[in-house]
Amino acid sequence: MTAHSLIRAALTIAGSDSGGGAGIQADLKTFAAFGVYGTSAITAITAQNTTGVTGVVALEADFVTAQIEAVASDIELGAVKTGMLANAAIVEAVAAAILALDLPRVVVDPVMVAKSGDTLLDEDAVGAVRRELLPRALVVTPNVPEAEVLSGRRVTTLDEALEAARAILDLGPGAVVMKGGHLAGPEVVDLLVTSRGVERFSAPRIASRHTHGTGCTFASAVAAGLALDQPLPEAVRAAKAYVQGAIEHGLDIGRGHGPVGHFWRGIGGR
Repeated sequence: MTAHSLIRAALTIAGSDSGGGAGIQADLKTFAAFGVYGTSAITAITAQNTTGVTGVVALEADFVTAQIEAVASDIELGAVKTGMLANAAIVEAVAAAILALDLPRVVVDPVMVAKSGDTLLDEDAVGAVRRELLPRALVVTPNVPEAEVLSGRRVTTLDEALEAARAILDLGPGAVVMKGGHLAGPEVVDLLVTSRGVERFSAPRIASRHTHGTGCTFASAVAAGLALDQPLPEAVRAAKAYVQGAIEHGLDIGRGHGPVGHFWRGIGGR
């Protein structure tokens, strides 16, 4: 058996970012950075750059399903990550495909708003995420605004973040990583919440404009770790360290929220 035959593969189901900092582009870069072969099913095409989103075209839900089926029928997947799903029809199609194809180790990044503040998920799709998608997830990775929408709770403190995460856990995922980047303080504290308890992951807050795509990158890093057979806490810890380094090595590109440096450790570096 050759070394090439041992490579693990992961699938990202998400939108395209024409600026290259988030979405499918960030996901595939992250997979490559972990030495995982990246495959994709595109849900929507966005016209965007570091300053904002100027247009969104969602694909037909049936064609999103066709992409997922094409990949899963041919390539053995170690993990799946979902990102921008745009509308309720796509959310429902993706949830159905996860069930029908028995897709493994699903990481749900409940993308709702771009870093620039532009909406990336129709309001009527939030219910579909709660009902159809979260129960299919091994882990869901909301930030504070997303957690507030999913849980219906206000989140301004770490204690409130924990309560919101527990409310989201009650919706059916196997675990919740409550990201703390939007909370105040010198450290960013993420909480891994499962039925067995809570684990904290802390890192110093970095003052940087290079934060475009951090949510996509984190969730994809978790998926990459899972594809490599890491236990979930180890995958979360590795993902947080990877994103921390990627922000520290942010790229001086664009006039807005610049992209992180996905390859700060090189290709396939773990």
